[in-house]
Amino acid sequence: MTLDPGSTDRRAALKARSRRAILDAADALVRERGGSQFSVDELAERADVSRRTVFNHFGSLDDVTLTICTERLGDVIHEVQAVASATPVGDGSRASMFDELALTLRGADLPAAITYLAGVLAPIAEGNDPRAQALAQEAFSRVADHLSSELVRRHPAAEALDVQLLVSSLVHGVAVIAMHWVTTTDPAAPGARDAWDALVDRLIRSVRAGYMPEH
Repeated sequence: MTLDPGSTDRRAALKARSRRAILDAADALVRERGGSQFSVDELAERADVSRRTVFNHFGSLDDVTLTICTERLGDVIHEVQAVASATPVGDGSRASMFDELALTLRGADLPAAITYLAGVLAPIAEGNDPRAQALAQEAFSRVADHLSSELVRRHPAAEALDVQLLVSSLVHGVAVIAMHWVTTTDPAAPGARDAWDALVDRLIRSVRAGYMPEH
């Protein structure tokens, strides 16, 4: 029996639409509720699919939320890349490269992404699922990799180790202040963004001493 290519394509398209509907519904519920506080039945109803369809695509509700986190992480990477690419190129010294990274950190909308990821990952992490911690580590690792690649592209003569150390120190610092910010600040509060900006400035001041111009 020969399968009709058109029929196969339609089934694949329907399957892709159902999966997309589930992820879009999960994303909407996360944004409405500030985290992954919803059931499979609520997700299925919002996506206009059956409970069975949800499990045809994902092994569990955690798999759904981890997938939307991965997608959100991709958006963050693209934003960081865009901000980094638009930052003026300096003279290639460690100090100027540090200034470029500082401008990138100030220009990227990291608080929104941090709030989103924290809201989704916290319940999974509380359940001792190692995937939540792994995804959080991946987030900062991928940011570091992309920033390092961008600096090397902009400054091909720069010492690769200097670039890696510079980026690592700032990105690790961002991970630290991100954890502090989400545990001490209400992201919805009027002054939340100001609190984040103050932490970024504090981080930059703390790290900058190691990247002063050479004498």
